[in-house]
Amino acid sequence: MRAVVQHSYGGPEVLETVDIDRPEPLGGEVLIRVRASGVNPVDIAVRSGVYPLLGGTFGVGWDISGVVEEAGPGARFKVGDEVFGMPFFPRAATGYAEYVAAPSRQVARKPASLDHAQAAAVPLAALTAWQGLVDAARVKAGDRVLVHRAAGGVGHFAVQIAKARGAHVIALASEPRHAFLRDLGADEVIDYRVTDFTDAVRDLDIVFDSNADGARSLSVLRPGGTLVSIMEHGNKELAAEVEAAGRHFAGVMVEPDYASLEAISALIDEGRIRPHVQETFPLEEAGKAHEVVGSGRVQGKVVLTVG
Repeated sequence: MRAVVQHSYGGPEVLETVDIDRPEPLGGEVLIRVRASGVNPVDIAVRSGVYPLLGGTFGVGWDISGVVEEAGPGARFKVGDEVFGMPFFPRAATGYAEYVAAPSRQVARKPASLDHAQAAAVPLAALTAWQGLVDAARVKAGDRVLVHRAAGGVGHFAVQIAKARGAHVIALASEPRHAFLRDLGADEVIDYRVTDFTDAVRDLDIVFDSNADGARSLSVLRPGGTLVSIMEHGNKELAAEVEAAGRHFAGVMVEPDYASLEAISALIDEGRIRPHVQETFPLEEAGKAHEVVGSGRVQGKVVLTVG
């Protein structure tokens, strides 16, 4: 099968499309014929060695959408089922490939309303937002929620998930993204380039921080409010500072979770959440996709089409 691998850390040029052996599913696993694979900022961090999670010869990529080709004994899907997910994260899944073998409980049935490219844009980003807002912060109707980097991959899902739960959503983004965010349901949009959010908002129930701005975000939380951080999840000093101030700290490191994926899929098919795919590239142009994502200016997601 074709797969994108690398032999060393470095720039996008280290990504190579090669032929490797097709994986075999074990008991409880499914072999997925991948139709599309999402590209996330963490892929760039792992590829470059900024986040040296993997080593030797390895393949980055976790978000996949495709069709079950084989089902191992005890797997919860059958041949022909359309599924999506982010298996094994943060261990290697080699998601930029024609086939991926994955535990069947780490993937879910693909939303019927999405094609594979759209579905591949969902798992890692939407699960990050869900696990932070729903599982950790318990977002509910009437909560006031601030979302940093609201037009990005994780952010645009955070806006929609909070809104779907009945929250009042305040989005931080540059002015050209404001119409996009209002269309997603944001109640207020603040241009961070001209307005300091610490001067514009107060007494928030939840801040969803995907910008490593936890210390400043603490100042706009009400007593008892929750700071959700996906960039500083391991920052013990920040956690202690937040708790000492009478607020709650939720450091989120996303993990595979088929039950939450099923809940997200239901909201997608109800029309309450939708992924935004800015651009697609063929598998062989993974390096170009990394250049785009690495620019930090993506609205929504970038996806590789596999076949």
